[in-house]
Amino acid sequence: MTVLEQPGAYRPTPPPGWQPRVDAAPLLPDTEPYRVLGTAAAADVSPDLLTRLHRELVRGRRYNAQATALTRQGRLAVYPSSTGQEACQVAAGLVLEDRDWLFPSYRDTLAAVVRGLDPVDALTLLRGDWHSGYDPHAHRVAPLCTPLATQLPHAVGLAHAARLKGDDVVALALVGDGGTSEGDFHEALNFAAVWHAPVVFLVQNNGFAISVPLAKQTAAPSLAHKAVGYGMPGRLVDGNDAAAVHQVLAEAVHRARGGGGPTLVEAVTYRIDAHTNADDATRYRPDSEVEAWRAHDPITLLEDALRDRSLLDDEGVRAARESAERFAADLRTRMHQDPVLDPMELFEHVYAVRTGQLREQAAQLRAELDAEAGEAGKGER
Repeated sequence: MTVLEQPGAYRPTPPPGWQPRVDAAPLLPDTEPYRVLGTAAAADVSPDLLTRLHRELVRGRRYNAQATALTRQGRLAVYPSSTGQEACQVAAGLVLEDRDWLFPSYRDTLAAVVRGLDPVDALTLLRGDWHSGYDPHAHRVAPLCTPLATQLPHAVGLAHAARLKGDDVVALALVGDGGTSEGDFHEALNFAAVWHAPVVFLVQNNGFAISVPLAKQTAAPSLAHKAVGYGMPGRLVDGNDAAAVHQVLAEAVHRARGGGGPTLVEAVTYRIDAHTNADDATRYRPDSEVEAWRAHDPITLLEDALRDRSLLDDEGVRAARESAERFAADLRTRMHQDPVLDPMELFEHVYAVRTGQLREQAAQLRAELDAEAGEAGKGER
């Protein structure tokens, strides 16, 4: 079978007989972000799911606050907070099966924690310690990716390989609105659509690429509209509505697992905190804008919905907060313990078989460490 004989192959036909390869209408996103909370659809959401989302949101907010405090105390080199974006993080962490893979960016440590990663391990890279801080294969969580959007082609490659092998695996790749301006975004979506890869792209549109507003990044009607150009469906969702984000992602994952191919999901949300602890957000956005988004807080939206269904009361709120405090206290205690580091581990997990250059460098470091130990021993005598 030639390429042109494959199903759906493009057969060039001169006008007026030319027809588009696919109907674009089913790929178009909604004109408004999809919402569940505060609508009739909220009544159809499982009470267990809503209460689980609430617990994770409250814990996630406290996690963000604690990690930010650890940065100020010098225990982390940097922390990109996801405060205000917790609904996206929590939904992404809960929606996958154990066999699936999560591909996070540097701002997505909370999603990894919700998926089951130890928070200390999730923060290890931002602490400046030991590679990615965890075994990606054991947790099905790819290393935190600091370069913008480079995790997206990785997700597509893994998903495509799984499809070729017949493995029932879906990849969920997270990226910010700034990452959609990178070439890796284009390459990933193009390959994913052409290969029909079982991958879901979640764009957390928090309005800014550090200080660059979305209007200076794209002229598209929405980031979800970009999906149409690649031949995949685009979904637009309220990124602060945890139930809506979970539903949309679950549908996209189900579609991918069933052979339907990739989906691009844009979650409209907002980064309440600065880009990182090194950023002064007051230089590019007014406080009034931040306060407007605080009124659309994901925790408040969910708590109101839970109270409306008599699924949450003051005692439930207090219990969730106390649990989150215990979580933060444990994280704080363990992060204040100085790690015991072996410099030789620098060469571990780089190549399956060390290159000659790495062996030479490792030998040089070993000699330097032995010399330092020898000098220290002399001083003690």
